[in-house]
Amino acid sequence: MDNLSRRLLQASCAVALTAAIASPAQAQSTRKDLKTGNKFFEQENYRAALPYYEKVLAKDPNNAKALFNAGISYMSFDKEKASDYIYKAQKLKPKVSKDVEYWLGRVDHLNYNFDEAVAHFQAYNATLKKNDQRKEELAQWIQHSKNAKIQFNSPKDIFVKNLGPTINTQFSEHSPVISSDDKILIFTSRGEAVTGATGSVSDKKNKSVAADGEYYEDIFEATRVDDENWQKPRSLSGVLNGKGHDASIQLFDNDTKMLMYRNDNNGDIFVTDKTGGDWSAPKPLDGNINSKAFESDAFITPDGLTIYFSTGKYSEDGTLDLYTSTRTSTGSDWGTARSLGANINTKYDDDSPYLSKDGKTLYFSSRGHNTMGGYDIFKSEYDEAGRKWGPAQNMGYPVNTPDDDSYYRLSPDGSYAYLSSYRIGGYGEKDIYTINYIKNANIVGKVFSSKDSTTVIPGVELVFSGSQADKTALSFRDITKPDGAYQVAVLSGRTYQVAVSKDGKPIETQEFAVPVSTNDSTTITKNFYINYVDTTANNMFATKNIYFDTDKYKLRPESIKTLNEISQVLTANPGINISVEGHCDSRNTDEYNMVLGQNRANAAFNYLKKQGVAEARMTTVSYGERRPAAPNDSPENMQLNRRDEFKVVLKEGESMPTMTAPTSGTGTGMSGSSTTTTTTAVPLTPGKSKVKMADGTKVKTKVDEDSDKVKVKTKGSAGDKSKTITKDGELDAKAKDANGEKTKVKAKN
Repeated sequence: MDNLSRRLLQASCAVALTAAIASPAQAQSTRKDLKTGNKFFEQENYRAALPYYEKVLAKDPNNAKALFNAGISYMSFDKEKASDYIYKAQKLKPKVSKDVEYWLGRVDHLNYNFDEAVAHFQAYNATLKKNDQRKEELAQWIQHSKNAKIQFNSPKDIFVKNLGPTINTQFSEHSPVISSDDKILIFTSRGEAVTGATGSVSDKKNKSVAADGEYYEDIFEATRVDDENWQKPRSLSGVLNGKGHDASIQLFDNDTKMLMYRNDNNGDIFVTDKTGGDWSAPKPLDGNINSKAFESDAFITPDGLTIYFSTGKYSEDGTLDLYTSTRTSTGSDWGTARSLGANINTKYDDDSPYLSKDGKTLYFSSRGHNTMGGYDIFKSEYDEAGRKWGPAQNMGYPVNTPDDDSYYRLSPDGSYAYLSSYRIGGYGEKDIYTINYIKNANIVGKVFSSKDSTTVIPGVELVFSGSQADKTALSFRDITKPDGAYQVAVLSGRTYQVAVSKDGKPIETQEFAVPVSTNDSTTITKNFYINYVDTTANNMFATKNIYFDTDKYKLRPESIKTLNEISQVLTANPGINISVEGHCDSRNTDEYNMVLGQNRANAAFNYLKKQGVAEARMTTVSYGERRPAAPNDSPENMQLNRRDEFKVVLKEGESMPTMTAPTSGTGTGMSGSSTTTTTTAVPLTPGKSKVKMADGTKVKTKVDEDSDKVKVKTKGSAGDKSKTITKDGELDAKAKDANGEKTKVKAKN
């Protein structure tokens, strides 16, 4: 707790103990409980004070003083309850304490109400005299709240996970140390399992209880069961644990040595060796590291020749700074300590150093710099040219919170980290957490028609729209393949709006929540069922794409075969008109690809025209690279994009007609112009037939005895005429439109 908070607590205890209560006996009992609670409160033994305040409140729920002190006590255990109690106390009695605005600011800060916190701090500041020493600390709290608001509003995509109740308790757990194989966790706890932890916390005869009413720190070890679980921790007491606090710091030298802390001599750094399955008696580091001042934490480099440590030896007021020392060989004495410099050390506490495996990044905790409040985790990159550590960078929210966050330690492979933190949602006090960067998840699946839930729909565009933690927009897309399948890699741990469209026309938008993934191998299957009927089901052109070489529009031999098939379909279905659509991959500019796509469409158009398909029945369009059939991320996918597609052109409100499959010898059904109305194919049975269509067109058909010659004549109501003769696969057609314009076509089908 900071100095300003301590002074205010001491002043608070001098205020009147209680208000009027119903009966003298009850009043006497309440006064006694309140007095006892205040005694522990003054000693900062909040865990012991709270039961007495709760006894008072059970009898007198509106006792403002009990609410106020209990609220301050709860700040270490339940931040939300702390807020409820202090606010209720102030509402019942606005002047419950002359420092109430300060404590309202503190509790709002802890509960992420940063603007309200600043307002309370400023209101409290206005009550202080100009030369009051508390103004400086108060200004720092105001700055903490401003810093916290900035960090909170620009969060990182990081997943913070509590290690769970096997490791964490209602007491404080901290200082995680992980073995080189990531299977053993050594940590420090003030829980009930510490050596000699018996009796109540107020039992003065219990040597495991410190002055603050909490159990002394002991070192524990837990073995990993799997990625999510740990075995029950066992105490490493015996030779490791001294009379007071003992804490884990670091495993090194292939896990055969461990740095640890003991509060001997105001707090020193010790080392212990592991022989067999037991640790040796800890030995203090030499006088260039330890001093009569407080040494808190340390880190030894893998070669064992450099140490980074925190000490209060060199500061005027005993606050911690980070220093380094080297030695010529392992086992020799440490050299003279050197400060890590002004980019690292502040006039506030700077503690808990840790280096990345390559030695280029320093992680540490600090109450200075631009902290969100209490200790925050910072990092600094080493400047090789300047031979110094660069500016401290706040690791940001949610690594850091408005309360204390410290002991940041990377996993052996560096893919995630451990840290200790007081934060909302924990098990009580400080807990151990893991920090993972949120990774991509591979989403795969198919798009089906919701009408029958079995028909796949190719060519559907899916656009996943979401945002990063800092609200930066995210967008991922894919287009379904012929089998209806798609695949996208999206940033996990958020909900996406998935816009579904086909041929540039929106169909619907669905919501899809992607769970958090902390590795790059997570695959999630998600099928989409959409309100869409694929009208190409009766479209014989749906699978008749033709493909081109890179930067070419020359027809391939296999394309000629496909175009002949398309010509036959059009001949068998003279009432069908088509659009020839040219497409490209993304190798060139958009402008270039629009021209190339048009050339590809024209190539197919011209060939079909030579095959006897009337120009009036065909249109061309280029989409360039704008409508890919697949992502342009591989040669195979790019080939799928260099294509022509053929689609039936329907008038508004029309549905896809049932198309007749081509049969050898069928008439062309060719028309000479856009005004010529053509007919569907007639049965190929010997003889003559006459048909009058709904639009008035008359069709005469003559099939010879061997069905090797078919003659079809049409006469439209506007005076347009056509004559088509098919014999032995050869086509001879003539047409005249209503304006007298004539067209002749001869071709081999």
